[in-house]
Amino acid sequence: MDYRTRFKNLRIDNDLTQADIAKLCAVTNKTVSHWETLRYDMPLDCICKLCIHYKVSSDYILNIPKFN
Repeated sequence: MDYRTRFKNLRIDNDLTQADIAKLCAVTNKTVSHWETLRYDMPLDCICKLCIHYKVSSDYILNIPKFN
């Protein structure tokens, strides 16, 4: 699963709108829509903000396996 799809699912699961995410990341609603439709990559600073907001690790978002 692509990290942008994970963020979309988290947004929906938390009953947030694209406008809520746009405000958090200081972008337009259209930009959030482009992220979720996989047209644009999400900037790293926004990925970090959203990880903090959702209280999830970047490893989870980026689908990085744990190494022992």
